Amino acid sequence: MDPATIIGIVLAFGAVVAMVTMEGAHLSALVLPAPMVLVFGATFAVGIASGTLKDFMVAMKSIPRALRGKIEPPQQVIDQVVDLAEKARANGLLAMEQEADTIDDPFLKRALQNIADGTDGDELRVLLEDEIATKSKKDRVAAKFFSGMGGYAPTIGIIGTVVSLTHVLENLAEPGELGPMIASAFVATLWGLLSANFLWLPLGARLRRLSELDVERMTLLMEGVLAVQSGSQPRLLGERLRAMVPDAGSSKKDAKEPKPEKLKEAA
Repeated sequence: MDPATIIGIVLAFGAVVAMVTMEGAHLSALVLPAPMVLVFGATFAVGIASGTLKDFMVAMKSIPRALRGKIEPPQQVIDQVVDLAEKARANGLLAMEQEADTIDDPFLKRALQNIADGTDGDELRVLLEDEIATKSKKDRVAAKFFSGMGGYAPTIGIIGTVVSLTHVLENLAEPGELGPMIASAFVATLWGLLSANFLWLPLGARLRRLSELDVERMTLLMEGVLAVQSGSQPRLLGERLRAMVPDAGSSKKDAKEPKPEKLKEAA
């Protein structure tokens, strides 16, 4: 689990609370039901109106994933593929059918089953690439939904402020109440900006990033599985897959390169 989103949102709202406290104001002046109902309710409404109900359901189902941010580390994927390559060289490609029964990842399971069924390498590549593209397209739907809400929320907040100011102008005969009423009017704009920049835009960006990482993982699996099918040597396969991951490649390089001190001693 990667709690970056939860930590970031909590710190962002914490900074607002700290500012309000340092200014000597009260949070009750900001937590007003009427503007919050307008901003959050109308933002969800126009978000739904901008797409389909299916898009809305996909976006709602993606929220737990965005908060958890669970992505399998690349090195773990590489180790898994190398282990499959060793078993394929020892027991043959038909053994991949048994391995598929022990794997939970649907993408890898289908790939191994196709290998065991004797699917041609080129056809398998096309099949896996299409599945990766479909997964990426589905992820973009949820990310686009929240990014769209992030664009609507500030404008809806301004609409709430205009509505409240209209009510203020109706009560000009009571100057003693104008100050609090004007302050309350701008709360709608505040919540529009807060919800957009503290919730919806970060959620959209988070889902896009998780989708990128998931596509990278699936690409590693695809290249690894196709190499297993072609009979690639496990050690060379591991080197190739590590070269596809910047962090893994640099760490391996650093581990192999001798330190300057040792070079001087050898000289």
